[in-house]
Amino acid sequence: MGNELDRRTFMKGTAAAGLAFATRAAAQAPSERLGVGVIGTGGQGTHHLRKLVGNTGVKVVAVCDIYKPRLDRAKEIAGADTHHDYRDVLARDDVDCVWICTPDHWHARMAIDAMDAGKDVYCEKPMTRYWHEAKEVYEAVARSRRVVQIGSQGTSQPLWRRAREHVGTLGPLVWSQTSVARNMRDGDWQYGVDLEAGPRNLDWKRFLGPAQDRPYDPERFFRWRKYWDYSGGIATDLFVHALHALCIPLGNPWPVRVVSAGGMVVHKDRETPDSFHALIDYEGDHTVVITGTQANAQGLPVVIRGHEATMEIAGNAIEIQPERISAGRAETIEVAAVPDAVQTHHANFLDCVRRRDSRTHCDALHGYKVVLAVDMAVECWRRQRVLRFDPTRQDVR
Repeated sequence: MGNELDRRTFMKGTAAAGLAFATRAAAQAPSERLGVGVIGTGGQGTHHLRKLVGNTGVKVVAVCDIYKPRLDRAKEIAGADTHHDYRDVLARDDVDCVWICTPDHWHARMAIDAMDAGKDVYCEKPMTRYWHEAKEVYEAVARSRRVVQIGSQGTSQPLWRRAREHVGTLGPLVWSQTSVARNMRDGDWQYGVDLEAGPRNLDWKRFLGPAQDRPYDPERFFRWRKYWDYSGGIATDLFVHALHALCIPLGNPWPVRVVSAGGMVVHKDRETPDSFHALIDYEGDHTVVITGTQANAQGLPVVIRGHEATMEIAGNAIEIQPERISAGRAETIEVAAVPDAVQTHHANFLDCVRRRDSRTHCDALHGYKVVLAVDMAVECWRRQRVLRFDPTRQDVR
């Protein structure tokens, strides 16, 4: 009931969405391109920027970064105006939508400011660093009627929506599993540190933003995912991808109870654990087991277990195997993958912007529920106790 009520609230009045955008669009030729601003031009931001520059349906008119070498590179790629302060991008009349590709702890403030400025938002995953920020972003979407896409590109693979079409054949859902597993000699996120970076070309105070004030530390700037101030580690960087996808066939329920475990098993040069695991109880008495490590590349297959049958999702195929108590038959469903999931995710967002349709492949409600689950897992580990969420009260206890 709560899920449907939230969806109705989220979708209500889409015809009234984006009045400023609609007024501006009415004076434009249908072929005119959307104006885009890219905020944050590090590795992922530059990846998005290159694809946007090659998209004939948009024009990148502004790029923004607080680290000058990255900003100079972005200007060379896009030929766009450069800005140091993201609010200057939001103040531009020629910007219709923004790509937010900054560290996680800035996502909430920038996304809300962008929507309040009348811009549609493509925000890199996770939607926010903390669950209460995700709630605020979701409420801002409902208030502003802007279009939001969370940059978890796997959700644009048709495999997951096909799985949703067939999940009803499994009977009552019992439990599911997914994982993320990597193994690198020095661990994830060991990005290069520029020894020439400093006060003359990097705005450290602006990087910190809402996070705790600290002395300049290039390790924290270039490898920020290793630190709690800016990231939830494996949970917010990697679990979100797995859960955004898995929750599509599950029907995007609310997480209601979480317990987690893990620790620094191999890589001890960071605050966040290199091995992390969570049990997430969802509405409807369904449990998801999600495991993750940065010290071994062997993960778990994606499996949804029902009382009547079990579904395994691997590669481009959905395998359904009936339980012995069922009269159902085994089935294999092949699903063609899109060749470029990032490009497809961009296209879905831009199409929704033009049609004023808030139902993107990874919208703000989806992003909120996933951040809620992973942030509860992080806080459970840090506090060493079980956490619960009440969908009616919308609070964590």
